[in-house]
Amino acid sequence: MADHLVIERLEFQGHCGVTAAERQALQPIAVDLELEYASDAFALAASTHDIANAVDYAAVAARVLEVGRKQPYVLLETLGEAVTAMLFHEFPVTRARLWIRKVIPPVNGVQGSVGVKLDRTRPAALLDHAPAQFLKDSLAMLPRGQALDVACGRGRNTLYLAAQGFTIDAVDRDEQALADLASDAVQQGLTSVTIRAMELEDPARPPEIPAARYEAILGFCYLHRPLFPLLLQALRPGGVLIYETFLIDNHLRYQHPRRREFCLEHNELLDLVRGLRILHYDEGGRHDSHGTEPVFTARLLAQRES
Repeated sequence: MADHLVIERLEFQGHCGVTAAERQALQPIAVDLELEYASDAFALAASTHDIANAVDYAAVAARVLEVGRKQPYVLLETLGEAVTAMLFHEFPVTRARLWIRKVIPPVNGVQGSVGVKLDRTRPAALLDHAPAQFLKDSLAMLPRGQALDVACGRGRNTLYLAAQGFTIDAVDRDEQALADLASDAVQQGLTSVTIRAMELEDPARPPEIPAARYEAILGFCYLHRPLFPLLLQALRPGGVLIYETFLIDNHLRYQHPRRREFCLEHNELLDLVRGLRILHYDEGGRHDSHGTEPVFTARLLAQRES
């Protein structure tokens, strides 16, 4: 089952038209949205009174306005696809229905608006593309500025932080995943993302990560223990490391990850960041949006002191 978030007549001044002359002139554009998301999220938000557990309509509205104003569009269809792509990447919605229209269209005889209606379902490839909940919950504790996303994959966390105003370096050895990330960043108008292919696990050639460069470093669902000294050195004074990956419990219960060495032992993460100030640490099973069985991880926020 799903519940619906509705935003009626979100209006802004934008540039949209088939001809160059029409695109040069600002004109009022209105957007109506109906967004579906999981009922369990709706119920959790209602019981906890916490907007973090819901789809924040103010955040949705702000991002739609940013996408609509960021550049001229030839077609309303193109604007609609850009909006839906942003919604699926940044918010846990499963379906989006949009009505996008020119309020005062330059068309003889039309007394009302003209526009398009779109009905899109979250692509299967994006089911795992929502940002990590721990990252969203910890956003207020991350110093603003330059960030590093280690083993970023297709960039679910990179895109989220970039949308929040961070300048972020995204590194991974998977060049296809990086290409997907680059495409998504362009589509969403996120210009503060730098993407680099990098081998993180070659003992003969340690990765080139500049010292004292980053206000925030994040690592999710990835573990290569020799990398930690480099990450700690790469933090600026006051910088924060946010990390979450699988515990040994997850391997023993589900055989995932398949190799035990890819999982943390109990309290091991605390040893790997020794020298940093621990702001938050916990271990345990938690439920994600893809199943009923808990996933066992360790989560940490730690700061390099000034």
